[in-house]
Amino acid sequence: MIFTPETLLFIAAMLAAGALAGFVAGLFGIGGGFVVVPALASVLTILSAGSDAIAPDKIMHVAIGTSLATIIFTSMRSVQAHAKRGAVDFEILRSWTPWVVIGVLLGLLVAQYLDGHALKVTFGVGVFIMSWHFLFPVLMRRGPVSNEMPKGFMRGGLGSVLGGYCTLLGIGGGTPAVLIMTLSGQPMHRAVATAAGFGTIIAVPGTIGSIIAGFGQTGLPFGSLGYVNVIAALAITSMSVITAPWGVAVAHHLNAVHLRRALGLYLLVTSSIMLVSAFSPPSRSATPFNVETAPAVSTLSADISVQNLEQDHGI
Repeated sequence: MIFTPETLLFIAAMLAAGALAGFVAGLFGIGGGFVVVPALASVLTILSAGSDAIAPDKIMHVAIGTSLATIIFTSMRSVQAHAKRGAVDFEILRSWTPWVVIGVLLGLLVAQYLDGHALKVTFGVGVFIMSWHFLFPVLMRRGPVSNEMPKGFMRGGLGSVLGGYCTLLGIGGGTPAVLIMTLSGQPMHRAVATAAGFGTIIAVPGTIGSIIAGFGQTGLPFGSLGYVNVIAALAITSMSVITAPWGVAVAHHLNAVHLRRALGLYLLVTSSIMLVSAFSPPSRSATPFNVETAPAVSTLSADISVQNLEQDHGI
């Protein structure tokens, strides 16, 4: 692979996004997808402008699939750090896993019938709703509505909706999971720590499904395995596994009210930009990003050296 200026810019942007995503994942248990999806979508859009090599309607699919892939590692790292403090309720994770996975599969099915425009609108609206939750946490101020987590039909319904909704947005499910747990009488720190584990439950089947769904598709950026861009995933992951414990440390030592509101403002701006982009005509002026032009799914070249992230970062 030849590292052109555009390629280096792409990797640098993904490293920065990964650092922020890891910190946010540890701090709020949200998986980092709120950072990764818009960052990757924006960078791919800018660097591919003026070229038909990357199909515009595939960018959001790649952004979401790649985000899910990175969440596997950020979530595992975050759960590991929280578990050392005894804050993770693994029984909740085990009992909810089947229902969440069913929702993920349904979300992947729905995504196949949505183009890039529809996915941008879906992401923008979903993030807009989440931003208001952070800015004005009305439901959380009401206090618990139950002393235990939902069971039976309610657990299955909420778990499936959680999995499907988060798969369409490319996020780890931390925010809605925290809301469900706090309304069910769980302490905030335990809710945040356990919510980080939902990221792994959502991201593993979501990533596999994105690879399968994108296999054989044309118009994908160089280094893509289906709808997962491996180059971006490695760059983001290499930073996020380092910074996730920093976010965990902050979560356990600081009052997060002001930080939560700051995140709400970020999400509000992000959702607005995404919605404006969804309804704006495409621009064709910038230098294109280096991509494969052959009419087949892009794959990694043999000279890409993939380091063992688990060994480097102690996962």
